[in-house]
Amino acid sequence: MTTAAARPADFGNLWTLPGVYAPQADTYLLARALHREGVTAGMEVLDVCTGSGALALLAARMRARVTATDISRRAVMTARMNAARAGHRIRVMRGDLTGPVAGRRFDLVTSNPPYVPTPLEHRSRPHGSAVAWDAGLGGRQALDRICAHARDVLRPHGVLLLVQSGLCGVEETLSRMTDSGLSCSVTERSYVPYGPVMTKRLPWLSDQGLVDADDDAEELVVIRAERS
Repeated sequence: MTTAAARPADFGNLWTLPGVYAPQADTYLLARALHREGVTAGMEVLDVCTGSGALALLAARMRARVTATDISRRAVMTARMNAARAGHRIRVMRGDLTGPVAGRRFDLVTSNPPYVPTPLEHRSRPHGSAVAWDAGLGGRQALDRICAHARDVLRPHGVLLLVQSGLCGVEETLSRMTDSGLSCSVTERSYVPYGPVMTKRLPWLSDQGLVDADDDAEELVVIRAERS
C-alpha cells in the first residue's frame, strides 16, 4: 500500500479563484505519473478538467505545447492567470471535457475529472465548486465519457493519464478503455484520508455499499492508457 504522493515543489505558488479546485492528493499523484512519462520538448499535451492549471503548467515547464480545458469559467480564468504569472503560453479553452478540441490529436492527455459519487439531492446540476467533484450516482458521469472519447484525441502511441477514486470502479474504467482499443493498466496507487466532501457523505456511501462504516481513507489510482 502506497501513502499519499508528496506535493511536487514545481507546482509553484498557484492562485485560485473561489470555487476552483486547488491541487490536492489526486493532483499530486497525477503529477508523479506525468513526471514518469518523460514529457519532452515539443510534445503536444492536453489537460482535461484543468482546474487551477497545475498539471498544464507542469507539462509546460517540461517544454511541451499545452492545451487545457475546463467547463468552469472561473477555472479557465484561474488557469490563464496562473500561466501568465508563470510566463508560460498555454491555450486554455472553456468547454465540456474534450469537446473544445474535437478533431485534434495529442501525444499525451492528462485528466483529473469529477469522480465523487453523488446523492440524488445533489445531482440536479452541479454548480460552484461542486462542478469539480460531483459525478453522479456511481461517480462515473465524466469517467465513462472520457473512456468513450479518449482514443479520438490520442495520436498513434499517444498516452492518457487519468486519476480516479477506487470507489467508482477502477476495473470498469480499465474494461471500457480496453474495449475502445487502448492498452491500459494502473500505474500509481495511493491511499489518502477522506476530505470534507467524502467525510460528509460517508453515511450515504456506506448505505450504497461503496465504503465500510469504519473506513477512513480513499484509494486513488492513475490509469495509463495507450493507443497502438
